[in-house]
Amino acid sequence: MNSISVAILAGGQSSRMGVNKAFVQVGGRPIIERVIGQVGDLSNELMIIANAPAEYAHLGLPIFTDLIPGKGPLGGVYTALSQSRSEHVLAVSCDQPFLNPTLLRFLLDLRKGYDVVVPLSRDNYPQTMHAVYGKGCLAPIRRCIEADRLKVISFFNDVRVRRVGNREIDRFDPDRLSFLNVNAPDDLRKAERLACL
Repeated sequence: MNSISVAILAGGQSSRMGVNKAFVQVGGRPIIERVIGQVGDLSNELMIIANAPAEYAHLGLPIFTDLIPGKGPLGGVYTALSQSRSEHVLAVSCDQPFLNPTLLRFLLDLRKGYDVVVPLSRDNYPQTMHAVYGKGCLAPIRRCIEADRLKVISFFNDVRVRRVGNREIDRFDPDRLSFLNVNAPDDLRKAERLACL
């Protein structure tokens, strides 16, 4: 699937975890290595967006630092789209140990005619770090960054968005494990329990 890139966003501060959550182990492997394994077959252009590139060099993937520093996940998406050789980028977070490649393929298959394909949580909140973004998002994102409107959804009204609802997601991930982020020690304990099932 050459018309898409996959970007693993690893720019967070990991303040609640106390250590870099990308390298916390779940099921005997660092989370970021699990993520790489889960997305590796989706594209031959994988990249990591990280502001401490030396920490990720051993993974053997291209690493890009934020083009506009200090703008959070929105800045990470902007950097990924800017650096991508493909028209669309699947953006996932480095702290999601249970990504579902079948669901991700489904999202990618929906991208034609849209600038964003984003799954919704059970309470209908967009899962923006588990979404597909097109190059058409670059200018709207840039405007939001310049206005310091840094929520990832800030530019959604200016682009074509395909929201993927509960019924569609239930076909692939009824328990919503894909969206589990390991942000804090309690999340890690939950993830370890799930990894043992």
